[in-house]
Amino acid sequence: MEKYIINGGNKLYGSVKIQSAKNSVLPILAATVLADEKVEILNVPQISDVKNMVKILACLGCRTVYDGDSIVIDSSSADCYEIPSALARELRSSVFLLGAVISRFHSAKIAYPGGCDIGLRPVDLHLTGLKRLGVQISEKNGYIICKCDKLRGNEIMLDCPSVGATENIMLAAVKAEGTTIIKNAAREPEIEDLQNFLNKIGAKITGAGSGTIRIDGVKKLYGCEYLPIPDRIEAGTFLIGAAMCGGEVVADGIYPENISSLIHKLTENGCKININNDKIVLENHKILTSVKSVETRPYPGFPTDLQAQYTALCCICNGHSIITENLFETRFKYVPELRKMGADVTVIDRNAFVRGVEKFKGATVVAYDLRGGAALVLAALAGEGNSEVIDISHIDRGYGSFEYKLRKLGADIVRVTV
Repeated sequence: MEKYIINGGNKLYGSVKIQSAKNSVLPILAATVLADEKVEILNVPQISDVKNMVKILACLGCRTVYDGDSIVIDSSSADCYEIPSALARELRSSVFLLGAVISRFHSAKIAYPGGCDIGLRPVDLHLTGLKRLGVQISEKNGYIICKCDKLRGNEIMLDCPSVGATENIMLAAVKAEGTTIIKNAAREPEIEDLQNFLNKIGAKITGAGSGTIRIDGVKKLYGCEYLPIPDRIEAGTFLIGAAMCGGEVVADGIYPENISSLIHKLTENGCKININNDKIVLENHKILTSVKSVETRPYPGFPTDLQAQYTALCCICNGHSIITENLFETRFKYVPELRKMGADVTVIDRNAFVRGVEKFKGATVVAYDLRGGAALVLAALAGEGNSEVIDISHIDRGYGSFEYKLRKLGADIVRVTV
């Protein structure tokens, strides 16, 4: 096990280059199973979720080669439709492979996927959508088993705009006979990115980014070189860190419109923010003011993946805030750890009632999930004294070279093996 040792109190200055979006790269990697030629994905983040996805692709028979920050995938020799249970349980996004593997082999077998324990994330919407395309699904001994003679396009109405279900149905429908229409589709930028990748290798998809997506089935998909969109959650994490610690930080290589909800909140808090094309500059040299309320919503609302980091910021603002988590019912698991650092937060159901304190105090805390772990790191950096953040494997799932990037900005943080 590894941990971070952090000496808080340093202001942050400098520029941080934003990695490609974790939540784009993972479904795009899954989509490479469909290609009949080599695909190269550029600027791939060095995170454990990506490494696990690449291991799964190799188990399916795909040839994968790292070339610096790029990955070359050749799926022409793929010959296996069973996704290894050990890897599936480590990686929630392994579920994206269902649609792609079914499309490739007309069969798939996967253990129920794992990932962070932030609440119920049932795959029912994924399976219901796949059934509408003609897939027969059974569940046995903790496995999901899928079979079909052929995939046929259909109209699919999602009960809620699930990102994962939208992307999985897109992957399954790309080579289906006829046309598939997804209604009440999720609108996240990563879905539009998946559409753009699939279209570049020969798919015919329109509408991603809106509530209705149309997929006209094709018979063959080709190779390409592709650069995924920047990671809006990584960018938001560094901007929140700069707001908490003080200083001036540039998030370099980001689409500002993708995190406009966060930018508006940080401006309300009192941060000075300038936007110059793909760069966001945040400057802060004062104690910030609380916002009255924040509610997580599907895009373009406030992202659930920035809720923990933003709650940590609210803890050291002047005033009171109410943070409402509408998407994942146990996403406040990090709050008791923040309390160890002096935060004044009360959680009732899906609401966190935050009363601002002067500063965090150093403490030993545990990262129970990815984004909550990142929030604890930011709190320790902004705090007074020394802190230890234990079990940082969760943080490694989504942030590549996290401590190196923070040290480059002036943070006092080191990784230690326990």
